[in-house]
Amino acid sequence: MPGEWVPIAMFAATAVAISFFFYFRARTRAQVQQTIRVALEKGESLSPEILQQLTASLDTQGSDLRRGVISVAVAFGFAAFALILGEHDALRPLLAVGTFPLMLGLAYLGLWRFRD
Repeated sequence: MPGEWVPIAMFAATAVAISFFFYFRARTRAQVQQTIRVALEKGESLSPEILQQLTASLDTQGSDLRRGVISVAVAFGFAAFALILGEHDALRPLLAVGTFPLMLGLAYLGLWRFRD
């Protein structure tokens, strides 16, 4: 019975982490929009420099590179863990699990490289 909770806890922790990521990203965007809205309601003019500073946190080009490097590092971490563990039965499953973040990381690196 206790062994059954391990995969459930792993997937639940992953879902919670992803939910926090999307929540805080949406909150950041909402705060930027609220700041712009308040400034416009007060009649202040927003120069391009100010808008650029406000939207700097929403920049995806730098985050694509960062996400790509982190995902590839996680994939190599799974591969290293599989090799260090030394169990033949665990090698293929851990390498298979590491394939997902590797492909995700390569996709992010491709988006970063080929962005206009």
